[in-house]
Amino acid sequence: MFFQKTVFTRTTLAALASLSASMAGGAHAQTAPVNSVTVTANPLGRDESMQILTPTTVLSGPDLRNKIGSSLGETLGSELGVTASGFGAGASRPIIRGLEGPRVKILQNGMAVADVSSLSNDHAVASESATAQQIEILRGPAALLYGSGAIGGLVNVVDDRIPRHLSKELNGEAEIRYGSVSQEKSLSFFIDGSSGDIGLHLDGNARDTGNYKIPGFSEQANPASGSGTLANSFTRESSLGLGVSLIQAWGHVGASVQTMDDHYGIPTEERSFIDLTQNRYDLDAAIKAPISGFDMLSVKLASSDYKHTEKQEDGTALTDFRNRSLETRISLAHSNWSGWEGSWGLQTENTKFSALSASTGRADTVPTTKSSSLAAFFVEQRSFGDVLGSAGARIEKIERTPEAQYGLPTRDFTLKSASLGALWQFTKGYGLGTSFSIAQRAPTTEELYSNGPHESTATFDIGNNNLKIEKSRNLEVSLQKTSGIIRWKINAFMNKVNNYVYGNTKGITVDDEGNPDPAGEFIARNWDQAAATIRGGEAELSYNQHGEGWSVRGFADTSRGTLDNLGNLPLQPANRVGLEIGYKHSGWRTSLNALHAQSQSRLASFEHYSTPAFTKLDLNVAYSHPYMNSQITWFMQAKNLLNQDIRLATSVLKETVPQPMRGLIAGVRATF
Repeated sequence: MFFQKTVFTRTTLAALASLSASMAGGAHAQTAPVNSVTVTANPLGRDESMQILTPTTVLSGPDLRNKIGSSLGETLGSELGVTASGFGAGASRPIIRGLEGPRVKILQNGMAVADVSSLSNDHAVASESATAQQIEILRGPAALLYGSGAIGGLVNVVDDRIPRHLSKELNGEAEIRYGSVSQEKSLSFFIDGSSGDIGLHLDGNARDTGNYKIPGFSEQANPASGSGTLANSFTRESSLGLGVSLIQAWGHVGASVQTMDDHYGIPTEERSFIDLTQNRYDLDAAIKAPISGFDMLSVKLASSDYKHTEKQEDGTALTDFRNRSLETRISLAHSNWSGWEGSWGLQTENTKFSALSASTGRADTVPTTKSSSLAAFFVEQRSFGDVLGSAGARIEKIERTPEAQYGLPTRDFTLKSASLGALWQFTKGYGLGTSFSIAQRAPTTEELYSNGPHESTATFDIGNNNLKIEKSRNLEVSLQKTSGIIRWKINAFMNKVNNYVYGNTKGITVDDEGNPDPAGEFIARNWDQAAATIRGGEAELSYNQHGEGWSVRGFADTSRGTLDNLGNLPLQPANRVGLEIGYKHSGWRTSLNALHAQSQSRLASFEHYSTPAFTKLDLNVAYSHPYMNSQITWFMQAKNLLNQDIRLATSVLKETVPQPMRGLIAGVRATF
């Protein structure tokens, strides 16, 4: 396990040591409260309906189960303001408001996933949706408290692996499903229990899919590109997690371990594939009323050892990607300082990342680089009559140090981010809010130091170790109705970014050494900077979203990113509208979902393919009934009922990788 000592790490461990001294006198903890939809990634722990200053989507329960896909991007790709990178079935990452990669942070239980999915679209997110109990999407300034530069937002996958409440009886959930379009066979489960003051949790998942079927040709109007199935789109994934926690009246302290193995194909002409493993260790503690004036002390540590190897079709290993990470986070929350409530904290992260040749160990892609960061942050909120005000700030010091053998310079950055917001409740249940934030992002290791071929994306990436800090000014205005059987919200946003880092591709082909070659298999991609503007809006209207009987939900979203005086940003999402009609009665739960995306021809200077419009129609039917001490749910999902040739504008492979054809998923779920 990678463990680099820092001043803050020692402070954190000291806090845990003092915690153990208070355990002996603690009374027995209360049992778990009635579940509520609380946004755990919000530093104030607010309910979903209180997120007007940080627009939020929360998926949980049956709504989450109906949308589970083979990747996090597929699971979330139809949510408001969210699309997916669509790099086949194995690797699809969420894209928020047209922003991707390091500008969208992926968390697991409030701590970084610590994979390398932000580096390239062919890299899978090392977090499993099937065992999640809640997935949260935050867009706006609150996301800045979890890392610099998350101007797109963040996604938090909550699996409750470290118990915070005692379960009186053994309880959990198990599900099996089969999918026709890829011969999917999957099993997932989680179990919670307790013994005295000890809470226990076990979860796991296994999924096996073949190459998925497509409605036409791999490349539109090109019979030679293949049809029927998408070659090399298989996936095989498994994970297992275990958590244990001591829970008493003073709070809790717990730990968990997770192991993940993922094997999936890259649907390009080279037909390479990726073998991925990750071992992760987490520690979580919370002490109620630790010192005068504060309600809660929270301490988190997460250590991860991640590795994936990109291999040729015949199994020859090409590149080893490795990321070892230790993250620590400590925060103090208070509820009433002259009407203010808020949270203050410190966060550190230490990583060792490399992308080396599997055969020679040379830094043919990204050299071995150590990165360290130390950040301090706060968020505060207070009511002033009918106006709710909020303020937050983060200051962070980051240093990136390549190993001396490479002769590359160390870079250090000091980042300063801040946000201000206000919500005016001009009448009961209605609110008008606005927020302004300044966010700064340090260039990533690969943006600074890359210098080699990347087989899966067919690019030869050339870093720039002179890149400057990326600085973003973000303005958002929101109008919402948050109570009653009819609810709605409208969001408008604009991000003005100086020194926006992007891959500048001019169509120059090179060989595997980076030399110009008209017959070369790689496109040269230089990391460069320019001013950029991202703007757009979202709207959503719902009727009886959580009650019995009929329900309706409609939404629309649009975003557009441009490099000032240099044209469009690449991979911009299409304008979309969606409609969901549902019916719930007794044990029955049904929904019909339609998503229409317009054609997308706002292309970057080096893009040549405009994605056509499509309409995706899905049907979900589920029936639940008691059986002995369990609740059994039989479900069926029909995907892409119109059998549309769907190509995502946000996918690097949009020209050659369509989404799956019409298919059925059937399964059974037991909750006990």
